Amino acid sequence: MASKKPHKTSSIEFTLFAPYNKGAALIGSFSDWKDIPMEKGKDGYFRTKVELEDGIYEYKLRVQSKSWFKEPDEWVDIIDPYVTNVDESKGVGIVTIKDGEKIVDTYVWKHDDKPLPADRELVIYELHVADFSGGEPDRYVRGQYKHVVEKLDYLSELGINAIELMPVKEYPGDYSWGYNPRYFFATETSYGTTDELKHMIDECHARGIRIIMDGIFNHSEASCPLTQIDHDYWYHHSPRDPDNNWGPEFNYEHYDEKLEVNPAWKFIGETVRFWVQEYHIDGIRFDAARQMANYDFMHWIVEEAKKTAGLKPFYNIAEHIPETTSITNFDGPMDGCWHDSYRFCMIEHICGDTFDLERLKDAIDCKRQGFMGATNVINYLTNHDQNRVMVELANRTIFDGEAFKRAKLGAAILMTSVGVPMLWMGQEFGEYKPKTIDPTKIEWALLSNDLNRGLFEYYKGLINLRKNNQALYTENIDFFHENEEAKVLAYTRWNDEGSRVVVVANFSDNYLAGYTVPNFPSDGTWHEWTYDHDVESGSGQIMIDLAEYEAKVFVWQ
Repeated sequence: MASKKPHKTSSIEFTLFAPYNKGAALIGSFSDWKDIPMEKGKDGYFRTKVELEDGIYEYKLRVQSKSWFKEPDEWVDIIDPYVTNVDESKGVGIVTIKDGEKIVDTYVWKHDDKPLPADRELVIYELHVADFSGGEPDRYVRGQYKHVVEKLDYLSELGINAIELMPVKEYPGDYSWGYNPRYFFATETSYGTTDELKHMIDECHARGIRIIMDGIFNHSEASCPLTQIDHDYWYHHSPRDPDNNWGPEFNYEHYDEKLEVNPAWKFIGETVRFWVQEYHIDGIRFDAARQMANYDFMHWIVEEAKKTAGLKPFYNIAEHIPETTSITNFDGPMDGCWHDSYRFCMIEHICGDTFDLERLKDAIDCKRQGFMGATNVINYLTNHDQNRVMVELANRTIFDGEAFKRAKLGAAILMTSVGVPMLWMGQEFGEYKPKTIDPTKIEWALLSNDLNRGLFEYYKGLINLRKNNQALYTENIDFFHENEEAKVLAYTRWNDEGSRVVVVANFSDNYLAGYTVPNFPSDGTWHEWTYDHDVESGSGQIMIDLAEYEAKVFVWQ
């Protein structure tokens, strides 16, 4: 009788970076949860090796804490800060061994060769995985990566070519916006597996859609393992601004002279390189950049991300509110930033709260505020932090057809302003649910209503216009007609190859019949995009009917 082959085992190393801690141990399903001591090297790492067959194992680390809120050298059980998979219900990390190596999963990428749009060509769609599902019989089922995949054909029809994913790093519990990350290398299990996240990203790439990941590098959730190991090694001892505090704040100033390392830089650098390599992301939105308050670190982390991404386009966006030009311009660390003043200005104008020509021009042309170029700002009418356009209108008792008309005015300006436009999920068809941190799924059924479907088609057309008229990729803009009394503003966008777009917007509640627009950029045939007909301009002017709260968009034929 043939003897059974012995199972092949491999020597697998487990490490923990804890330079000033006295002792550490590994415990796991492979040791019957008994301590395996770890040895500390001069580089600050505790190490041990375990003989393991290929398979999936549960494990934890034990360490003598140096955190100020623990007893001196008290032993604490933690999950590995570098764990790529977590079972929160058991409070364990999960490690997968295949062919004698630690792996995240066995996903094989299929669409890495697909061309992706450049930053200036982007139309971004911000979404939250948990709430992006919809149409299921169970109104309360949580959205997952696979539900996003089911909607990719819809997003392709809409025309967007980048998705900004609200954070998907592992957070406590099963529902959150994700701004409380506990494990920086692990993905949120309630959304699906690491394979499913990769599949979703791969399917986006197949359609020419880039993935921008929302990255939380200002702070962590309070029980992130680093807080338990040696709190003040990675974090500020206490919040610097208690009013804007979401958890322990990474200390980017702290330098360990003995090891010649900035601990917070090291950890976040490893995180960013991991996500770019492992998940093939195409950009990062840096949450709460103003609170990080360290341009040296930001310069460095952006370089690290781009180096890791190699030749493909990689967009680094700061959420720095209120915005400042210094974060993006010549010597600024980031490529672009959220343009928050744009949102406030546009909402006030489409709602009819005010009419301020100079403020409008500042919003539409970010150069007037000191920004350098078209990719330096991300323009939006709303985002996850703000109320939706329909809520803002409803709060001012503007409903139904009137609300949709004004939503279209906002859309036309958004898609023709200097900068990169962004939509918040559901905006394209008039989703009306107020902002809440509670579960609130997209109301896909609205698309069967004429007004909602009409807004969707309007956005779809504008996005198409945006992507196919390279005039809109440039910084070029000229406000050639301003009429404060009638509340009319007209501007033209162009490039050097002859692409030209003109927008004439009426921000009043008066119907302007036979309105003459002087100083029109060129005599000849223009195609009026919103009503799909040709218009002739002559003697440097054009005569049109402008409905209340309406923008007309002319494209040079």
